[in-house]
Amino acid sequence: MSGASVVTTTVGSAEAAEILARGIVEARLGACVQIMPIRSVYRWDGEVRVDDEWQCVVKTSAIRADQLVAHIKANHDYDVPEVVVTPVIGGNDDYLTWVSEETS
Repeated sequence: MSGASVVTTTVGSAEAAEILARGIVEARLGACVQIMPIRSVYRWDGEVRVDDEWQCVVKTSAIRADQLVAHIKANHDYDVPEVVVTPVIGGNDDYLTWVSEETS
């Protein structure tokens, strides 16, 4: 196991994504946040919805993942934000070392 995690969330605007990403990196909860426009189809309040969203993919250390999840929940405007933590089982050791250093 590499000791790294990838945390994914979505937000409703590019501005919200950048604000959230900047806060994550400044707090050293994530080494890098990639922001991508996406379209989501989901059921909410009994109705199928289609919305444009911005997906934030955060590279972090496994030991910071719980703090990152709490930060996202505290700084998110959705009632139930998507926050999914995926363990990294391998990759470029130099990159994973950088992630660890940036989140310590």
